[in-house]
Amino acid sequence: MGYPSLQACIADLEKNGHLVRIKQEVDPHLQMAAIHLRVYQNGGPAILFEKLKGSKFPAVSNLFGTLERSKFIFRDSLDKVKKLVELKNDPINAIKHPLQNANVALTALSALPKKLNKSYLNNFERCRISDLPQILNWPKDGGPFVTMPQVYTEDIDKPGVMNANLGMYRIQLAGNDYILNEEIGLHYQLHRGIGVHQTKANAKGLPLKVSIFIGGPASHPVAAVMPLPEGLSEMTFAGALGNRRFRYLYDDEGFCISADADFVITGTVMPHQNKPEGPFGDHLGYYSLTHPFPLMKVHNVYHRKDAVWSFTVVGRPPQEDTSFGALIHEIAGSALPQEIPGLKAVNAVDAAGVHPLLFAIGSERYTPYLKERRPQEILTIANHILGKNQLSLAKYLFIAAHEDDPELDVHHIAAFLTHILQRVDLTRDLHFYTKTTIDTLDYSGSGLNAGSKVAVTVAGDVKRELWAQMPAGFTLPPPFVNSQMVMPGVLALEVPANIRTSDMPLMLEILQEHLGETDLSGLPLIVLCDDAAFTAANINNFVWVTFTRSNPSHDIYGINEFVEHKHWGCYGPMIIDARIKPHHAPVLLKDPEVEKLVDKMGEPGGELHGVI
Repeated sequence: MGYPSLQACIADLEKNGHLVRIKQEVDPHLQMAAIHLRVYQNGGPAILFEKLKGSKFPAVSNLFGTLERSKFIFRDSLDKVKKLVELKNDPINAIKHPLQNANVALTALSALPKKLNKSYLNNFERCRISDLPQILNWPKDGGPFVTMPQVYTEDIDKPGVMNANLGMYRIQLAGNDYILNEEIGLHYQLHRGIGVHQTKANAKGLPLKVSIFIGGPASHPVAAVMPLPEGLSEMTFAGALGNRRFRYLYDDEGFCISADADFVITGTVMPHQNKPEGPFGDHLGYYSLTHPFPLMKVHNVYHRKDAVWSFTVVGRPPQEDTSFGALIHEIAGSALPQEIPGLKAVNAVDAAGVHPLLFAIGSERYTPYLKERRPQEILTIANHILGKNQLSLAKYLFIAAHEDDPELDVHHIAAFLTHILQRVDLTRDLHFYTKTTIDTLDYSGSGLNAGSKVAVTVAGDVKRELWAQMPAGFTLPPPFVNSQMVMPGVLALEVPANIRTSDMPLMLEILQEHLGETDLSGLPLIVLCDDAAFTAANINNFVWVTFTRSNPSHDIYGINEFVEHKHWGCYGPMIIDARIKPHHAPVLLKDPEVEKLVDKMGEPGGELHGVI
């Protein structure tokens, strides 16, 4: 729909049964986040919080909590936008079929940003940072954060909206060493669009002007997270998806103002000025800790007269950003395979925190003359994947050959892993990348943004029948006292808390000696963990524990392991040490007292009765 504002979207959702109002006063300190998490967990509607303690502004969350709701919001434009993105990735198709694609060209032209007269700024009022909803999501968060921002910057060498970047980077409003109402923190990596702009400004010794938009038409936050093809600006995409051109103007200080935003925070990032930002409960299910990030000096805070604060809650998947990801895949899912020759499909596994784990399928056509097929082309594809944009942050990549099972689906976790474990040759198929970069939010590595990767490349026939349960008479030596099968071929093995990482060589020696000549071909993977019951409870727990708590180069071992010409392999099961290490970030835990308040809201007579 062509919503002119966030308020219009809220009204449409409420009219069609997709929104619930909470009329009682709620506390931005943990309570709002707890309500959001519970409603999302139950597949509930968008939430409008009418009264916030300490702020005059209402707030809305969970707008994109289900793919179905996102499709409803963009029901009149989704198909056109999918075609627009597709053609940007395959312009030859537009040339071959000009008449069929004429309406797509008109969509792009009609969606170009529209500049308004400066007098439109009179529609906004001004306030301070402290007047905004100070929403704290998790008990150990460093302060209130903006979790649904659209951060706008321009290229200092090529100013103007068409060369600008609109991204979603988290914003810390208060806490730590920030001077309230004067300073806020920005969290982003220098390879992102805003980071490129900052690097250019730094080189010239100039401040980078930043405008932070909150709220506005629903298409705007989607544009801020959308991985768009080269040459398609976020503002044009927002106009196309929202059936309404992105309207903007510049204030007296030269800052860009989104005319349809509910709030706009303007400020400057001076060269090489940082302050500690965080901690923050993040999408891996742990806190990202306190680190120096760019400092923004606040100039102005604008808001509409009827402004609504838009927010989400970030935490262990699945969360609202999971549904965001599903919408992105719906719009641009076919784009990446077109960019990497031979790639059929790729999935950043949400249950594992997105960045730690990738599943992929590629063509394997290089070795038709060999008696036994082996990975070759898919290894080339794996290298390409791990050098591609956000995919380069991955730690684990499992890639299978399309020819071995054309029906294999990267989104079916258990089935995909079964395919891999049935065929993997642990003496040959593991390829390590050491001393490299991983996600800044991932603390399993050897330092901030530092760790390792492994590509598991699998092609060929089934090599083994996986154990569905432990064979009769199979035992494990002390101190390994508790184990559970996770799925066929995978054993979760609990390790006592007093066993340190430095003890692992001895533990493996004990394990290897005990197993002796036991045929372990049906058990290709053993996961060492803190809690075997939790790890084995479901497939989501398994992938979250295994791939967020391990650094491949440091935490992968094997029974009868070897190194041959600098290639690591093992003849027995691969072992991943997925225990929480002393240098890992804390796990996100909810506040029990706040949870009790939410429980009461779900009781008969409560505002969330029947919703949670």
